[in-house]
Amino acid sequence: MPLEQLWAGWRHAYVQTATEDERRGDDGGCVFCRLAGSGPPSAETGVVWRGDATFAVLNAYPYASGHMLVLPLRHLAELEELTDAESAELWEAARAAAAAITAAYAPDGLNMGANLGRAAGAGIPRHLHLHVLPRWSGDTNFMTSVAGVRVMPEPLEAAWYRITSAWPAGGRVGE
Repeated sequence: MPLEQLWAGWRHAYVQTATEDERRGDDGGCVFCRLAGSGPPSAETGVVWRGDATFAVLNAYPYASGHMLVLPLRHLAELEELTDAESAELWEAARAAAAAITAAYAPDGLNMGANLGRAAGAGIPRHLHLHVLPRWSGDTNFMTSVAGVRVMPEPLEAAWYRITSAWPAGGRVGE
C-alpha cells in the first residue's frame, strides 16, 4: 500500500532557516517571552489569560478558530524543568482553555497536545507550550487537502473576544 503525500515545498525554507538558527543558538528572541511580559491580556497581543506561572494566548497561525497555546511564563523547553506549581497551573490553564473553547465554539471535539522538540513538530521548541484547539466532524475540507490552505472564518481579534468572554471566572475550572 503506497503512502500518499501532499507536497508542501514552501515549508522547506522555513524549516531550514529555523534549524540553522536553532543550531547557532539564535532564536531572534523568544516571541513567547515577549508575550509573557506584555502586560495584561489584550486583543492586540492575543493573550487571553495570565496566571501566576502560566498564560494562554491565541495561536497566531491557527489550525482552527479558537486555537490556543498554554505555556509557562518562564522560558523553558522541557517538561521536567517545570516546578510543581508551574506544572499544576499549566494543566489547570489547559483545562480552562478547553472549557472556554467548548463554551465559545461548541466543537465536536478538541485536540490537545505538545510538540516537544523541533523534530516533533515544535515551531518554537525552546519555550514549552501546549496546543488546545477545537475540532468539528468534517473540518478538513478540499482547501486544506488540495491547496494546502486553511480557511479561517473569523479574525483573531473576534476569536480573542469570544474566548475571553467564555474563560472560566477567576481563570480556574469550576469557579
